[in-house]
Amino acid sequence: MTGTVHGVGLGPGDPDLMSVRADRLVRGARNVAFFRKAGRAGRARAIVADMLRPDVAEIAMEYPVTTEIPLDDPRYNACLSAFYADAADRLAALAQAGEDVIVLCEGDPFFYGSFMHLHVRLTGRVPVATVPAITGMSAAWTATGQPITWGDDVLCVLMATLPEDDLVRGMDGADAVVVMKIGRNLDRVRRALDRAGMTDRAWLVQCAAMPEQSVTRLADFDGRTVPYFSIVLVHGRGRRP
Repeated sequence: MTGTVHGVGLGPGDPDLMSVRADRLVRGARNVAFFRKAGRAGRARAIVADMLRPDVAEIAMEYPVTTEIPLDDPRYNACLSAFYADAADRLAALAQAGEDVIVLCEGDPFFYGSFMHLHVRLTGRVPVATVPAITGMSAAWTATGQPITWGDDVLCVLMATLPEDDLVRGMDGADAVVVMKIGRNLDRVRRALDRAGMTDRAWLVQCAAMPEQSVTRLADFDGRTVPYFSIVLVHGRGRRP
């Protein structure tokens, strides 16, 4: 019998926002894998800290690089590609030995998640299943207490790591905007919002659905950097009855 590798979405951070299926799989798992920075416990692991069975085997997959090398440096892709290939081999070996493996995924596994890089390397080798989840951006706009889109509003999701001109193009073509992966890129996002005429409508949500959640109008925030898990939002103002 071949085991299955399950990519399990945990949602934005609060265990209460996990799906029933995700909860069941995590609590019953004999093998749990998760990504983390070297020397860190891992945010996904922290979400399920009180849910794991006592005899669980933990497989920590530590990123070899995060921000130490620029994204456009060929070494960045080469380093991460080798890392994901090695991690996929480890999980495939367990599944081929008949073991199910749960891969903990923050947010939704198929929405800018690291699990996608395992999924493409495991599909066709061993059975792979995916459990969807609430995204971080959904938790962020809920935290503002306002709907993100109305009627025919067009929503654009952007990464703060994009060049400023690309951010502006995305904002100009949208009614509502979500900018993710803010971190050290806040100044670039501010400039793009200014150019798109959206600054007065922008909100900054830090660590949505986590204990340290913070919700602020971007115009009132005077910091230069924020946690990586921060999101800037511009709500749509479209058609409504």
